[in-house]
Amino acid sequence: MELEGRGAGGVAGGPAAGPGRSPGESALLEGWLQRGVGRGASGGEAGACRPPVRQDPDSGPDYEALPAGATVTTHMVAGAVAGILEHCVMYPIDCVKTRMQSLQPDPAARYRNVLEALWRIIRTEGLWRPMRGLNVTATGAGPAHALYFACYEKLKKTLSDVIHPGGNSHIANGAAGCVATLLHDAAMNPAEVVKQRMQMYNSPYHRVTDCVRAVWQNEGAGAFYRSYTTQLTMNVPFQAIHFMTYEFLQEHFNPQRRYNPSSHVLSGACAGAVAAAATTPLDVCKTLLNTQESLALNSNITGHITGMASAFRTVYQVGGVTAYFRGVQARVIYQIPSTAIAWSVYEFFKYLITKRQEEWRAGK
Repeated sequence: MELEGRGAGGVAGGPAAGPGRSPGESALLEGWLQRGVGRGASGGEAGACRPPVRQDPDSGPDYEALPAGATVTTHMVAGAVAGILEHCVMYPIDCVKTRMQSLQPDPAARYRNVLEALWRIIRTEGLWRPMRGLNVTATGAGPAHALYFACYEKLKKTLSDVIHPGGNSHIANGAAGCVATLLHDAAMNPAEVVKQRMQMYNSPYHRVTDCVRAVWQNEGAGAFYRSYTTQLTMNVPFQAIHFMTYEFLQEHFNPQRRYNPSSHVLSGACAGAVAAAATTPLDVCKTLLNTQESLALNSNITGHITGMASAFRTVYQVGGVTAYFRGVQARVIYQIPSTAIAWSVYEFFKYLITKRQEEWRAGK
């Protein structure tokens, strides 16, 4: 519905003037007049103006255009919820991935595929064994993903305005994803170390506090960040590929950037699969650094494995080139639904929070 254009005389009466005008129309027109937009062209009638088209209330607000001052909070809340749900739902597959990346697994922990591994773990070690360590993962995922998405959204917009004003820049998307990874991994790395040690076959740790205490006492505080550089080396290219692929697919499947669950799920799944397959060798090295796998340590290696170069060398010595791709099937299977869940939940909560903010502002 389009509001009626008013001449100079109509405007002079003020927004409250005029027969039959509802309070909502008066408020909308008043705000429009105060902003001074919609003036007629120089060749038009003096003082003539044309108010903007009113948005269909059923269509909802543009969730990409968040209210000023609430953007960071919205992104952090939506990101935290998305991260926790993603890790909780996919945690059993993550447990399988960690075990399948073992360089010299125990004979009882050699698995042919993801489903067989999950079935054997449940049958031989108990129904809840694949969930051990979930609590520390959820605790770390909340703040890590809050920082991750808030940083990404802020930098994406800032860099896009510089590189490609008024448009979308793949370079900006990739760069924003890389910087966001620095914050995410700094918050998540200690939880990753504890989680993966609890996931390993015959892990001596049944509680998070036992694992944290043992690592601290035996290896020092630095052990919680031993794999940080390798994690960054893996996640920086992973997130660059991930975000660039996601934004590229969104341009094709959702060019208007509206809330579209199917496009978010499809784009997220494809982006996760591509990025996961490309960075599997780095993930294998990260797992080795986190777990300090005893059988690998006994393979002509003395002391703790520290640093990416040492991890790469150990992986090759123990299993050759093929060892770099251990668990690639589980990693891709994990990432496809994982990134689909993360993006769809994130976009949903971003849309929901934005809609509530707009409704609150409209009711003031």
